[in-house]
Amino acid sequence: MISLIDVYHVVAATIPLYVAMILAYLSVKWWKLFTPEQCSGINKFVAKFSIPLLSFQVISANNPYKMNLKLILADGLQKAIAFLALTAITKFNSHGGLNSIITGLSLSTLPNTLILGIPLLRAMYGEEASELVSQIVGLQSLIWYNLLLFLFEFGAAKAASVTPSSEATAEEMEAQAPNEAQSKDEAEGEEITRNPKKMKSILLTVGRKLFFNPNTHATLLGLIWASIKSRWGVKMPEIVTQSIMILAKGGLGMATFSLGLFMASRPSIIACGTRMTMVAMGLKFIAGPAVMALSSFAIGLRGRVLRVAIVQAALPQGIVPFVFAKEYNVYPEILSTAVIFGMLIALPIALAYYFLLGL
Repeated sequence: MISLIDVYHVVAATIPLYVAMILAYLSVKWWKLFTPEQCSGINKFVAKFSIPLLSFQVISANNPYKMNLKLILADGLQKAIAFLALTAITKFNSHGGLNSIITGLSLSTLPNTLILGIPLLRAMYGEEASELVSQIVGLQSLIWYNLLLFLFEFGAAKAASVTPSSEATAEEMEAQAPNEAQSKDEAEGEEITRNPKKMKSILLTVGRKLFFNPNTHATLLGLIWASIKSRWGVKMPEIVTQSIMILAKGGLGMATFSLGLFMASRPSIIACGTRMTMVAMGLKFIAGPAVMALSSFAIGLRGRVLRVAIVQAALPQGIVPFVFAKEYNVYPEILSTAVIFGMLIALPIALAYYFLLGL
């Protein structure tokens, strides 16, 4: 049974993130300490340095030879189902597209398991649960964040591959209605997708960008080092460990700081509007756990592992997808709102799932 002390530890782990967010918000909104260019630079630092080192640290802390295979399969199936469902939905939605799929996938399947999830699940289900959550965090950093980066880069490359003859000038774009401009972009994207030569060029561009992305190298090196360390018990030199830790430890703090800077640049804290906020909360706290429950049953998860899988899926939106969305300018307002309000209501919702699953 979870105690008040356990709840306090979870709250104590969450509040510092809000402190960083509020300080960043005030530094722009009231104190005018940062320009928009400097805010973009801070977000780039987080995306290119803090998050890759954090990913390395998370992945290398796991033992790849002692993973719960059923949990991993359930997690992968959940994301596959969500991706296919979102792809199908966009086919019937005139405002759909790759960017909508990326955002929906982030909202429904990428929870904030590192800061909030591990202490909360440990309090609920014991030390075994924290090890299971650590495996999900490691897998998320190794596979799903890299897949997210691939989708971001693919979307950016398709925009960039429009031929000059089909591009609209700035004046034309301003004269067009928003829906007409979006329809034009989607039609051009479909034309590119059907052209094998252009598709090959796009994939080569995406591959080149990912090869030079620090996150790709950090996650690969993290897996290699985790394999070496777990197989032969080799320890990393203390100098290297501390050098990585000093930047990685502040990764989530800097990410929430970047989120606060972004909030301050918007006229409203609810940057995406009330309706879209409700949709985001529904995807995060209802659709995500429901799909995870279906996936877990299909794989054969039962007992405590099943409950851990569902509760971790009901955790709030992860901060890392927001950083990537801000970097590629793909609906960052939706993900920022999901992070802000998700963390506020996460604890009571997670407790509700905990008690329901215990009945």
